[in-house]
Amino acid sequence: MSMVSRINRQIVLVRRPVGMVDESCFAEVEGEIPTPGDGQALIRVLCVAIDPAIRGWIDERGSGYLPALKLGEPVRANGIGVVLETRSERLPVGALVTCLTGWQEYSIACGDFSDLTKFASPLPEGCSAVDGATVLGQGAVTAYAGVVRAAPPVAGETYLVSAAASGVGSLVVQLARLEGARVIGIAGSPEKCRWVVEELGAEACIDYKRENVDARLKALCPKGVNVFFDNVGGELLDVVLRRIAHRGRIVLCGSLSTDNAAEPHRLRNYDRLMSRRASMVGLNVIDHWDLFPEALKRIGGWLASGTLVYRSQVVDGLEHAPNALVRLYEGDHLGKLVIRVAGSPLG
Repeated sequence: MSMVSRINRQIVLVRRPVGMVDESCFAEVEGEIPTPGDGQALIRVLCVAIDPAIRGWIDERGSGYLPALKLGEPVRANGIGVVLETRSERLPVGALVTCLTGWQEYSIACGDFSDLTKFASPLPEGCSAVDGATVLGQGAVTAYAGVVRAAPPVAGETYLVSAAASGVGSLVVQLARLEGARVIGIAGSPEKCRWVVEELGAEACIDYKRENVDARLKALCPKGVNVFFDNVGGELLDVVLRRIAHRGRIVLCGSLSTDNAAEPHRLRNYDRLMSRRASMVGLNVIDHWDLFPEALKRIGGWLASGTLVYRSQVVDGLEHAPNALVRLYEGDHLGKLVIRVAGSPLG
């Protein structure tokens, strides 16, 4: 590759957050453009997704399935890029791929599972970079694995989804509906709730900021909640535990409400798991990496046919990634937050 400049602009972690994440945890630096080794490819990053997983990766404890970032390392994040140079048969030059690009302009990827922090998969034909960053990255596999494996819907069952207007939540709402479930969402504004019902197809959506969630669940789910796909945790999980159905299933996917908390929320209603013979399981995409090709193919097909829909808010400029992560937890956006790396066409 011939370039006038070998500079790789990066946003790195310089301080671990204590409580709420803020922009002072990050700094912009200039590094060198890396050279791919055997089985690897050089990726020009087009855009990156702003996901809750980033908060776990920058914490000293890590996420539990990938190591914590070291200070001075580029922030780990799912992104979409185009292959510029390759030494991998699975990643041809010009291919649009999804991988953990990180907050930087150039990244190294591999086409196999030898390094999960570098694994890349080509996007389905016809999908754009925004498609990939919004609904065809790790979040897509997470949602797909949750609905297909962790808690497959049974026709007629009530499938409750928290953070239903989020990237993962909005996919779960639609996937569960396609499988015949009666879907109810929980979101944080009238606008989000309208979108979940009118465009995603949920039967109802509870505004947890303006409504009594317990009372609404009692009215909407008189026989209890059969499946709860939880992206929030904390007090909301406690409320739903009170309304879990006999042999109900709870999938723990995220903890948005407590990610930045100094102390964890202590569940008061966990005994309902015992009395209702219910189950609660953690969902981690690392256990379902084999579903990546299947999930991308099926979700890509549903996107192409208009069966699945999404919303994204695209912010121009890598330098705005830290602010976007703060906004993720402030909840002032609708749809997936995506950073367009400066100078890169999304198509």
